Amino acid sequence: MRFARRLTLSVAMVLSLLVLSGQPAQAAYYNTYSDIASTPDTGCCTGVQGFAAGATYLYSVKTRTNYDDVSVIYRVHKDTGARVVMTNGTNNTSTNTWLGHANDMTIVDIDGKHHMFVVTMKSSGAQLVRLRYDGTTYYHAGSYQIRLNGAVATPSGINRVSVSSSAITFMFKSGRTIYNGSLPLRASSGTIDLTKAFTLQVEGALVNGATVPDLGTFVNQGFFYDASKKVLYYPLTKDNRSIVLVYRNVSPTTTGTAPAATDLSFRITSSAYSSKFEIEGVGISGGRLYFNTNRANSSGAYDGVHVFNGYVAA
Repeated sequence: MRFARRLTLSVAMVLSLLVLSGQPAQAAYYNTYSDIASTPDTGCCTGVQGFAAGATYLYSVKTRTNYDDVSVIYRVHKDTGARVVMTNGTNNTSTNTWLGHANDMTIVDIDGKHHMFVVTMKSSGAQLVRLRYDGTTYYHAGSYQIRLNGAVATPSGINRVSVSSSAITFMFKSGRTIYNGSLPLRASSGTIDLTKAFTLQVEGALVNGATVPDLGTFVNQGFFYDASKKVLYYPLTKDNRSIVLVYRNVSPTTTGTAPAATDLSFRITSSAYSSKFEIEGVGISGGRLYFNTNRANSSGAYDGVHVFNGYVAA
């Protein structure tokens, strides 16, 4: 009994020292996912691009690869996987010609109506397009120019930060750099002037506790910013590998270089889709991390929308 008491006291002292020293818990790492629905190629469109996660539905854009002159939008129920190609209510077809490369998008409610803001990456015309949608039908509702130091800017990522009675504030991403920009709440046209905020650390970032030697050569994709928790999720892809880095305690006022979290990361290395497994965009809904993909193997394309297993945003 005396030995048992000593052992109990020793364990308690060790645990106390760990707590007092702030010893971090083991890094959380997620590397499996579940399919929710496929987003098959259509007659025009084969390239998966922008993604957004709503409260009930997931939205994924597909464009005509190498042309970016026409696109379709899939809506998928996040629980049942029920899928539909949305209708362009302007001409009652399944396609539109407004979205360019449509690399990323974000959802904003304005006066009780749902809207998507989509970055086009076009060097002329509109760099940002707004769509109003109701159910499975959408309408063109706005076109905007984006400028940085007076020159055309073509950001590849966008996310809503806040909505007030008079304005919408966004984060934009170009490469690894985050910018701030805003629009009057109900404006259907205008110019967004960007201001630089911060840069995202990539090289040296830890994935499952270790660095990835060629991470600097991965392709930039979209991003998602959880404004309520000040957490940013940033997907990067190369061949059949996709990694999502996480950045905590970032906001529009953050400057310098934001370090990637050392205790949370996501990676999929796909053997089933060895030709290509590209996470294009990510989004949080109900605490879960959803994403869309360009997926392919030797037998064809298997694009879809998915969710990481086991992860619930704290």
